[in-house]
Amino acid sequence: MARKPVPLFLNPVAGRGRAGKYARNIVEILDAGGIPTELIESQAAGDLERRIGDVARSHSGPLIVAGGDGSVHEAVNGILRAQSRAPLGVIPVGTGNDFAKASSISLDWQTAARSLARRLTDAVAPRPIDAGLMNDRYFANGVGIGFDAKVNRIARSYRWPVGDLVYLFAVLEGIWDGVITPSVTMRWDDGRYTGNVTLANISNGPWVGGMFYIAPMAENDDGALDLVYAESVTRSRVVSLLPKLIRGRHIGEAGIASHRIESFELIADAPVPSHLDGEVQSLQREFRIRILKGAVSLV
Repeated sequence: MARKPVPLFLNPVAGRGRAGKYARNIVEILDAGGIPTELIESQAAGDLERRIGDVARSHSGPLIVAGGDGSVHEAVNGILRAQSRAPLGVIPVGTGNDFAKASSISLDWQTAARSLARRLTDAVAPRPIDAGLMNDRYFANGVGIGFDAKVNRIARSYRWPVGDLVYLFAVLEGIWDGVITPSVTMRWDDGRYTGNVTLANISNGPWVGGMFYIAPMAENDDGALDLVYAESVTRSRVVSLLPKLIRGRHIGEAGIASHRIESFELIADAPVPSHLDGEVQSLQREFRIRILKGAVSLV
């Protein structure tokens, strides 16, 4: 009996066009591994989320997404808004691929596709991983508020370089442009902070921007989020922290705090930038975040 095709969702512009370039190869690798697919390409921002949601409402089998962290973000929102438990397979062809790294998925898209085909043909049980909810949007890898989000917005405006270096260049431009330090009140589980912050990152996975090991203690299947925030710091202090941030050795430095949390609230005196899984959000003053334990099934 022929295997039913698995829906393969792909954002052709992910990874600065890499996903579209490799689409045919991905289909061929999966097919050679015994997994026929139905290729569904997104046409615009938000289209992937809508299409995945439509399929997930009536489809209990696995879904595959090929793209970067933005594609995973849309996939998780599509699945969870459909109140579906459809298992999700991920083939990373994005820029940073932070979710794939956090989930121990090979960053080589060919290897990832072959491994996924083997897991599907061997009927390996999906593993539950956590997700998060910020206001009315779900996230897979994390939330960045403040300077982190400013850097993300700058990085997305670049056409060059490609890969992790785009985020390093964006950090340097962000520092040159000026470090924002909004006045905020933050509350979490049993903690509270009031004052100025340079950034607040609420992590489900340990990496942001491909190369920054911002929450080395974070695991996306441990039933908790990890809050890392930096109090008001100068440009020179940000520059001095960069090498430590890349290696994950910034935790415990003066002015940097971390907490394992399940819920979090931040209220700023004025609207501040933020991102979800690298997706730029509108300026907001209020952020309410909580963990959703085991909400996503990853195959």
